[in-house]
Amino acid sequence: FSTAIVITEQPISVSVPVGYSFTLRCRAEGRTSLQYQWFSQYQSVCCQIPGATKEDLPITAQQTQLYTCRINDLYKNAVFSDWVKVEVHQCVARGLPPRLWRGEPVIVLNPTEQRVEVGKPLQLQCAAMGVPAPSYQWYRNGNLLEHQKKKKLWITHAKVSDSGTYLCCASNSHGEHWTNAVDIHIGGATLPPAERLQLCHLVFPLATGKIALLVGNNRYQHHPNLMAPVTDVFELSLLLEQLGFQVVSLLD
Repeated sequence: FSTAIVITEQPISVSVPVGYSFTLRCRAEGRTSLQYQWFSQYQSVCCQIPGATKEDLPITAQQTQLYTCRINDLYKNAVFSDWVKVEVHQCVARGLPPRLWRGEPVIVLNPTEQRVEVGKPLQLQCAAMGVPAPSYQWYRNGNLLEHQKKKKLWITHAKVSDSGTYLCCASNSHGEHWTNAVDIHIGGATLPPAERLQLCHLVFPLATGKIALLVGNNRYQHHPNLMAPVTDVFELSLLLEQLGFQVVSLLD
């Protein structure tokens, strides 16, 4: 005769500063009394935690590792809880987390401004503490980036259209917190100064003709006519001719 064990409360992943004390909780129901045993995994080595045989596992955070709880009944049925991650931030700025921290997201790493050549990888990174561990969502120019939902934003081959202002929102059940906004520039490869100077010497002797195009509008469909553009174009064309420009002036 076997009976099912149902986990009614799974443990949750957290992201906390080193030295922070908290409790992982697991709850289950069965037809007989239940026994609990917690396990941890660090750098792919999994081991049973001695004496961790209760529903609650008190932890003082020391290093990032994974945890799971095994529950068995008197009929030798056993189930494991979800694996959860306890992410531990070793270096946290002074004053973080706030003194009365209740687990709301706190940004501990902001992305940095970057210039990237077209076709090269773009990587932005942020991190936040939170209980539960925050989820992440990246934005570019205020628009949500559908597939960028991790601490690291990764674009394998950057395009010019990937340029813009990026920021990330970290959120959990207690609220949300935004990173700083950073400008990302995607462009062509920049030449070393000596080669750039050489290129200037090659190009500029060819650019001998100087042409200025001036356009003055003074008739508008939904606005009274303006008089200033006529005089502006006239005065500007005189000035530019004195500077050696060939001037083409257009009105309306």
